[in-house]
Amino acid sequence: MRLLLDTHAFLWWLAGSDRLSPVAHRAIGNAANEKLISAASAWEIATKHRLGKLPSASALANDIAAGISGEGFEELPITVDDAVRAGNLPAFHRDPFDRMLIAQALARNLVLVSIESLFDGYGIRRLW
Repeated sequence: MRLLLDTHAFLWWLAGSDRLSPVAHRAIGNAANEKLISAASAWEIATKHRLGKLPSASALANDIAAGISGEGFEELPITVDDAVRAGNLPAFHRDPFDRMLIAQALARNLVLVSIESLFDGYGIRRLW
C-alpha cells in the first residue's frame, strides 16, 4: 500500500504518540507499505515552528529531510499539476497544506493517513 502521511500523522509517528490510531500505527510500521511525506508537510512544519506553534519540533524543523529519510520514508515533491489540482478543489476545506495533500493523494492514488474525516468529501482513500 502507498501511504501519504498527513503532517500530524508524521509528527505523531516521530513522537511515538498514542494519538496515532492503532490502525494507522500498524500501517505506517508495516515495512511492506511505501510511506510518503509531502513537501507540503515540510512547509507546514517549518511554518508552524517559525510561528511558535510547534516549539518541540526544533530539530525536525531544521532538518526535515533527515527526519523523513531517518524513518525510511520518501519525500513527495509538489508539481505544478499538484498546485493546479489543489487550487481547483471544492472549497469546503480551506487549509492550503491539507488541500495539497488531498490533491497529491488523488493524483497518485495514495491512501492518506489522517484523522481528518472532512477529507472524505473529496473522494480520497483515507486510513485512520
